[in-house]
Parts: sequence; C-alpha cells; structure tokens
Amino acid sequence: MRQLAQTCEAIGATTRKGEKTAILAAHFRAREVADAATSAVFLSGRTFPASEERTLQVGGALLWKVVGELAQVSDSELRAAYRKYGDLGSAAFEVLERQPSEAKGVTLQEVRVAFDEIAASRGPAAKETLVRAMLQRCSPLEAKYILKIIGGDLRIGLKESLVEEAVAKAYDEPLAAVQRANMLLGDIGAALELAATHRLDTARMRLFHPIGFMLASPAATAEEAFEYFEHAQVEDKYDGIRAQAHCGGGQVRLFSRTLDDVTASFPELPGTLAQMPGEVILDGEIVAWQWNDEGGHAMPFSSIQQRLGRKRVSDEQIAAVPVAYVVFDVIYADGALLLDSPLTERTEVLNRLFPPDGRIEPKPVVKTQSQFLFEANDRPVSGWVLRAPSRRANSTLELESYFEQAMARGNEGLMIKDVQSAYMPGRRGKWWLKLKRELATLDVVVTAAEYGHGKRTHVLSDYTFAVRKGEELVNIGKAYSGLTDAEIAELTTWFLAHTTADRGFVRDVEPEIVLEVAFNAIMRSQRHDSGYALRFPRILRIRRDKPAAEINTVEDVEAIYVRQHGRGPVNE
Repeated sequence: MRQLAQTCEAIGATTRKGEKTAILAAHFRAREVADAATSAVFLSGRTFPASEERTLQVGGALLWKVVGELAQVSDSELRAAYRKYGDLGSAAFEVLERQPSEAKGVTLQEVRVAFDEIAASRGPAAKETLVRAMLQRCSPLEAKYILKIIGGDLRIGLKESLVEEAVAKAYDEPLAAVQRANMLLGDIGAALELAATHRLDTARMRLFHPIGFMLASPAATAEEAFEYFEHAQVEDKYDGIRAQAHCGGGQVRLFSRTLDDVTASFPELPGTLAQMPGEVILDGEIVAWQWNDEGGHAMPFSSIQQRLGRKRVSDEQIAAVPVAYVVFDVIYADGALLLDSPLTERTEVLNRLFPPDGRIEPKPVVKTQSQFLFEANDRPVSGWVLRAPSRRANSTLELESYFEQAMARGNEGLMIKDVQSAYMPGRRGKWWLKLKRELATLDVVVTAAEYGHGKRTHVLSDYTFAVRKGEELVNIGKAYSGLTDAEIAELTTWFLAHTTADRGFVRDVEPEIVLEVAFNAIMRSQRHDSGYALRFPRILRIRRDKPAAEINTVEDVEAIYVRQHGRGPVNE
C-alpha cells in the first residue's frame, strides 16, 4: 500500500496527463499482476470493481470519529484540518503525522481483505472496529489514501480513463481494446489481468452491470441536425429517468444514468421486462404515465421523482404515480453486442423484440393482492413496457412539425439521431441531438453561500437563493455552476464581508447579490420555504443591474409552474 500511496502523491504532483499516465504505467509494470489489478481498482476511486454490488456502508461520521480518536485531536482541530484541505484523507494525514507511530504499514491485499470484511460486517459497531483496526496498522500516508478510496475520490487529477491508458501503456496493448474489456466486464482490475496476459479479446459481456449511456448534444434549431447528417430518426424526448434494463435468466435489473441500481424504486417493471426473449440490454426512459383512451402520455418529471430512492414502494404509491418504461434502443441481444451496429440495425432488432402494437403488458402474479394496479376494466395502469414511436425526417420542415407535435403531447422536445450512428457509451457527439423547449429563467437573490469541494474548497461557490413572497424572501433552490473562477473569487470576498451568520461551511449572507438562473422545470417541494424547487438550476449571470427588490416573486414561480404542468399549484 505504501508504493500505491507514493504513486498517488507523484500523480497528484503533476498536472500533465502524459506524466500521470507514465507514472501509473510504471507502477503497474513493477507490481505482480494481482497487486496491479487491485491497484487499478483503487486508483479508479473504488473499493470494489464497478460490476460488484458490494459497498462498505461506512459513513463519514464513523470515519471522522475513528480518525479523531487515532490522532488524539479535538473535533475543532480535525474540522480546521478538513477546512484546509476539503477532504478527510488529507486532513487525516496532517493530524496523524503529529502523533508518534510504530505502525508497520499494510499491503494492498490486506487492504482488499479488510474491505471485504467491512462490507460483510453488520452494524456500525462492527464496521467501526474493523476500520479502526485497519487504520491503526497504516502509516499516515497510507491512511490518507485509504480514506480517499473509501470516499470514492482520490483528488489527484486521475480518472478511470487515465487508468485505462496506463494499463494499455504498461502492457503494450491497444487502448481501445482495454476500454472495451473494461466496459464489458465492469472491472478495470480484470481488464488489467487480461491485458497483462494479452487476452483482451476474450472479454465477454456480463449482464447486470451497467455500461455507459450514449449521450446527446443540444441543438439550437431544427436546421442544425442536417448540418451533421442527411437522414434522421426522430423520437419524442421524454422527461423521465434514463434507465438501462438488463434482462436474462428470469432476472431484471434497472440502472440509472449515474449507473445506480434503481430496480427497487419501480417494482412493477421487472415482471414485465422478464417477458423479453433471451438476454437483452435495453436503453430507455422510465416515465410517469397517465393512461387514456388514446393510449396515454408521459407526465412531468416532478411526478416520477417521488418514486426515486425508495427501497419499498406501496401499491398506493404505484397507483398515485404509475410508470412505464419507454424503450428506444437495444445494446445487447441474443448473445450479440450491438454497440458497433448502426441505429438502423439496432432498430430492427428492437422491433423484433416487441409485439406489433409496441406494448408489453404487466402480468402481476396475484391480481387480488394488487388491486391498486388495475382499473375497473382490469387493465394494468402501471408497469407497461412501451416501444418508443420513431419516424424518419429528411427535412427541416418535417422536424419542426414533429417538434410541435411532441410539445403538444407534453414532452420535452425531440431526440434527433443519425440513422447510421453506432452506440458509443459515454460519448457526447453530434450523432444524437436533442431539441428542447427554451429554458425558463428567474432572477433570484443569494441568501446563503457554502464552501465548495476539490479546487473550490477555499471559496464560497455553492449558493442558496430565494424569491420574494410579499415582504419576505423564501428559498427556492441552490446552484453551483455557471460562474467563472474570477466571478466566484469576487463573490467570495463580498460574502465574507457581508456574512450575517457563520455556520461553519455555510454562511448566511446579506441578500443583495442577484443572479439570473435557468432551470428545466419547477416542482412542488416541502424542502424550501417557497413550496417549490427548481430542477437542474444553473447560474446564467450576475445581475449587477438589478436590485434585490426587483427579483421574481412566488407568484411568478406559480405562473411558470402552471404553464409547464398545465394545472394549478397542487401538492404532488
């Protein structure tokens, strides 16, 4: 572990990508393959390979307690060190170095075994004992990086893509082959082992670990699409949760865009998806769905958001927010990986997977115990799997017409795709374009400023903001993106001089700085005093020309909400 920590220090000391890759490649070559594979996983900021479901389930409070006890420092001393660096690993290194230590250090494999034991243990007391036992044996430098690995961020300017490059360099293998093996296996350590023995071509797809989603770039106008390709496949852009469905062997798993398992939040979908023939990996959108005589339509994102993060969803909740999985692509089917196949071929495969009407109906095992899932006519209201309607567009006029139709259906806009495009995980190019409605904006005033993370540890970069409600200010959101480093530095100086309450990492400030923020939608929320929250807020500019007395009001927010949702401000 000492060599890995020293390698991390060297990588963090340079900003040059080529040097980072060279240092890492040398580290791999100097290790036994098993140690190099473990290193690769840890250097990707993971305790376990991406394909594994295990987590340590160790919270920051537990780590904070153990570090404070081992370093024999007060909470205020540890907090001061944390404020200085912005992460617990670096703070622990500083306070642990002050104490004499006879620790002999730990090996990589001992750390790996300790992680296995911590993940398998039950209860905070057992986990705390195991974490303390591991850290007691570490040097301060080893503890620094073990804590960073547990936290999931090494903060040395190293991404998994650079680890892949270093593996390719270390074992003289094509980078594309390393990337593909890592994607298929979901395990950078296993990919390294194949690279070390020159067997990357033996990597095969494993179901039930997510791979990266293909991404789209925004298009300003319908004309823009035909600047990049001649023929387009067009689908509605749904306002839901992007999800990858892995189906096979009677099992179904759903993964979000962040590659998290969200199956438990949508328990009515796996039974329907299990009807898919063979083994498949689908790409689509989970949307709140309202049925009607014409088949139904997607509801706003604010409806489906209520289902996220729930480990158990009741029949009543399913009835209140029914969902459908709308499928628009297929990545894997019948043992064949389709990433390199053009969209036209993937579309044909998808068509074969669905019945002619493009619908797969839920089939609950016991209807009498799922009364909330059915209408009076015995039709299931939740859990449908639908084939996303698609059409060809060969002109700007066609696209504009389709866009208006999509908007009339209450969807976000259009997805416009090159019919010859391959499926490129994690790539955002001009093969897929998204044409959406113009974003709404609000003028708001900052009421609190918070220290950021990483390179923004020492500046106030995260802003809570409010709108006006009569003579009051009521918070409606928080944003941290959109301003330049120079603007953030300027605002930090101002906020420090105009703090009304210092709450450690957060400062309440005089409400004078006005920002213009853009957002995708407005949702009802009990989290903010305004009763609303903004979806994906980002800062457009500082409104130096506008006083706080002229910011938007709650009435303005309600008007936008009604326009977006087509109904009054009711609780959701």
